[in-house]
Amino acid sequence: MEWTGESAGAVVGATIAESTPQFSIPVHPPVGAPNVVVVLLDDTGFAQLGCFGSDIDTPNIDRLASSGVKFTNFHVTPLCSPTRAALMTGRSQHAVGMRSVSNFRTGFPNQLGHISARATTIAEVLRSHGYATFCTGKWHLAPMDECSAAGPFTHWPLARGFDRFYGFLEGETDQFHPQLVCDNHPIEAPGLPEDGYHLSEDLVDQLLRMISDSKGVRPDRPFFAYVPFGATHAPHQAPQAYLEKYRGRYDEGWDVIRERWYQRQLELGVIPEGTALAPRNPGVEAWSELPDNQRALAARLQEAFAAFLDHTDTQIGRLIDGLSAMGELDNTLLILLADNGASQEGGPFGVMHEMKFFNFILETPDEAIARIDDIGGPHSHTNYPWGWAQCGNSPFKWYKQNTHEGGVHVPLIVRWPSKFGVEGSIRRQFVSVSDIAPTIYELVGATSPQVFHGVEQMPVTGHSFASVLADAATPSVNTLQYFENAGSRALIARLDGQWWKAVSKHTSGKNYDHEPWELYLLDDDWSECDDLAERNPQRLEQLVALWWEEAHRHGVLPLDDRMTELFAVRPAAHTPHPVDRRYVYRPPMSPIPGQATVAPVGRRFDLTAKVTRRQGDSGVIWATGTENSGVTVFVQDDRLVVDYNAFNDHTILESAIPIPDGNATLQVTFERTSRTAGWCELAIDGRPVGRAELPFMMRMVSSVGASVGYNHGSAVSERYDAPFAFEGTLHEVIIELPQRRDTNDAQATARSEMARQ
Repeated sequence: MEWTGESAGAVVGATIAESTPQFSIPVHPPVGAPNVVVVLLDDTGFAQLGCFGSDIDTPNIDRLASSGVKFTNFHVTPLCSPTRAALMTGRSQHAVGMRSVSNFRTGFPNQLGHISARATTIAEVLRSHGYATFCTGKWHLAPMDECSAAGPFTHWPLARGFDRFYGFLEGETDQFHPQLVCDNHPIEAPGLPEDGYHLSEDLVDQLLRMISDSKGVRPDRPFFAYVPFGATHAPHQAPQAYLEKYRGRYDEGWDVIRERWYQRQLELGVIPEGTALAPRNPGVEAWSELPDNQRALAARLQEAFAAFLDHTDTQIGRLIDGLSAMGELDNTLLILLADNGASQEGGPFGVMHEMKFFNFILETPDEAIARIDDIGGPHSHTNYPWGWAQCGNSPFKWYKQNTHEGGVHVPLIVRWPSKFGVEGSIRRQFVSVSDIAPTIYELVGATSPQVFHGVEQMPVTGHSFASVLADAATPSVNTLQYFENAGSRALIARLDGQWWKAVSKHTSGKNYDHEPWELYLLDDDWSECDDLAERNPQRLEQLVALWWEEAHRHGVLPLDDRMTELFAVRPAAHTPHPVDRRYVYRPPMSPIPGQATVAPVGRRFDLTAKVTRRQGDSGVIWATGTENSGVTVFVQDDRLVVDYNAFNDHTILESAIPIPDGNATLQVTFERTSRTAGWCELAIDGRPVGRAELPFMMRMVSSVGASVGYNHGSAVSERYDAPFAFEGTLHEVIIELPQRRDTNDAQATARSEMARQ
């Protein structure tokens, strides 16, 4: 017979003496090929690292900068998933299908909710060149309704080039009670906060183990490690010692601190002389005019952020030291960056629970101050106020989600001692996130394929800046870059020897044609303070025309300003959900991500559980969320109980009669009666046994999804300790939703409700 595939060409005779073996030779990088490590910080502004101006202690990141190259004119997209898509592919985020976060799809090529199969990732390219590939941290590049244990796994890390993965698939997770995935399956966190567990430490532990496992057996094989920390995205959480370290440091307020950081940026040379400090953003009040409670709350929220970043820096130091101990550090190309600017999602006052932002709740400082000592620990899910976010984006204006510099201008550090002997160098050349992948390919000698797994690939459109790393005098390679997010647009271009920027800030629902464009000469005005639109209309017109050309070239269109209203679970034929809106869960089951299941947030939600139990059997039937917000249905003291935890405001309903021994059918119904309120009702074997009004019904419960037969993560109710697994036999949990109105009508209603806010 003729052999194909591996050992093709072998001659097979009757005996070994009459046969000739043939061995396939695996692809291997050249001797001395470097390791590649990419560390990605989340929602970290331009000024927040110590080496970029802040007073936050980041000694390990600072030593990377002091022994490497610090890029001060580096730009990303205004949002996490799009930046990650551009970073991992070297292509436009819209072209590869990620105009926004991966939590939804819109039916248009610019929002697939995943990276197109026509765009290879760094991991796929380097693995095909013989690298081992590892990822520990936040993924957020797969449709979240595909991120349950049921899959499909087509867009999970292992399907996009990584040999190993340990982390979380959502946009955020609780750092003390994370929703973890190992490779292709959900797992429980290996520790509890009372044991000293924190996710950032776990991620570095796991990565160092992966590297040791690989290098111990294959010391000749280089590795690519992608380390996207959850930090410093909300919730801002850190061990107590780090929180205490920053007590009182920010009592002077954001005006004084921002001016101090700005002056240090000038001293460090990370912003050019003559750069103005942008005025306070609309909605950011003078610190001196704030009430005492507002100042106290805001200062404590900033302390939590600083502690979180400081603790993350410690973990980066552990990674550096681990690589050094292995003898791998000097021949490692190490790249550290942030995915977008500091976040505005804490609102004007900051929040004890970030999900309040997505429920259109403005928590007043007077309401939050009672829990001030919880901030930064496992009993909070905080995000800081606009004033501190703008401070973190100094000297710029606006924030994450915006295409002004505050949203897209962030730190970048590159270090590779054995290749570039520079120490503490600064590069002011313009660089964009899509330029990183082609730079890596050039530096390690890899080539992005034209066809991958039989699929023709779109061209890599980023620009390698390897020449800029080698020579500080080399001009910028990328001279034209568009930006877009939820209708906000911008373009940076070098024209006639000058750097210009046109930018338009969009308000959801407004007419694009009626919203003004601003014009800035970045050579003289890094912080976008002097709008030249009226003084130079011809240049503005030229830049706007260029933006539209780039939009067509990179697949940006159609412009789409929908965001929050697209997050809801939408059972339909194009998702892996039942189109009859009926879910049947039979334990044992892994935790289910929020967008792969349903929560009682819509018009009506009917839960039916069939159980067999004996007197005294207790435990959770079904739970969603965390101790900071969620809903749990459980049995305790022989009663059926619901705890509706609306951001620590608990409505508890208990059945008026006990559950009988043996077989029983337990029912819970939630119904919304207005935009904000509703009710809950209990039934046992079809008999109503309790009803309670819900003064506030959440529209988004938590990024943490549901668990069946136990409470995954932190306990939603204060009446039990997690996991509080059900002690009887839970045969099945059935959740039924009413038939949905026309999707367009539902979306229109959601948009009008958002507009009224």
